[in-house]
Amino acid sequence: MASVNKVILIGNCGRDPEVRYAPSGAAICNVSIATSSRRKDKASGETIEDTQWHRVTFYDRLAEIAGEFLKKGRPVYVEGRLKYGKYTDKDGIERNTVDIVATEMQLLGGREGGMGGGDDMGGGAPARSAPPQRSAPAAKPAPAKSATSFDDMDDDIPF
Repeated sequence: MASVNKVILIGNCGRDPEVRYAPSGAAICNVSIATSSRRKDKASGETIEDTQWHRVTFYDRLAEIAGEFLKKGRPVYVEGRLKYGKYTDKDGIERNTVDIVATEMQLLGGREGGMGGGDDMGGGAPARSAPPQRSAPAAKPAPAKSATSFDDMDDDIPF
């Protein structure tokens, strides 16, 4: 049976990215992304804001892009997968971690200081990270117009 491990976040970068390089030369970038939700308290009628912090890790070329363009407070769209881990802290206590390994990123908001592509969403197509053994997929050719396209239909509707 197939399975899915996919996360989509739209939030704000909580700190400037940290980029480091593995001994193999591969770039690794870590950031924190904050997502917020609001709800009204039934008893008091007050609006309550709940902020969640997410640890996101980018690899390879996507890590270099994230390190260059992400800044604290910048809105960002991230797609990736969950990765669970364990470690023992300095006091000998076993801790659990949840990270998001990013596979796509899109900068959001207006252009700041000339960043981004040509629109107000910060750069056009999302940055993607592909596994090293596969090349990027080729662009699909535009489909040829068929006789059933809407342009060829009469304006007379039979009902």
